[in-house]
Amino acid sequence: MKTKLIASLALILACGATYSLAATAGENWETHCAKCHGADGKAATKLGQKMKLKDYTNAASLATVSDADLVKATAEGVKEGAKEKMKGYKDKLSSDEINDLVKYIRAFAKAK
Repeated sequence: MKTKLIASLALILACGATYSLAATAGENWETHCAKCHGADGKAATKLGQKMKLKDYTNAASLATVSDADLVKATAEGVKEGAKEKMKGYKDKLSSDEINDLVKYIRAFAKAK
């Protein structure tokens, strides 16, 4: 009986620890995206302007990109010919975190 209780508590604590370590979409944006896309999604950074990135606050511009395209770009990266324009994050972010980032990106256009 004690062994089952201890095992159950250990499992609950492990799940709680894993959950608490997951970064929010905002934290992931700051860590992985803001350098190029800007903290506000406008891509008004030096790199964003150089690479001619989309302004994610522009609803019309963002409407030209599907959620599936954003998920794929975030997970697999973006290439322009043989040149890597953006690295993929499938090894650093879970699919849930990537989907949350897509929602975060969509929110930039709604915030206006």
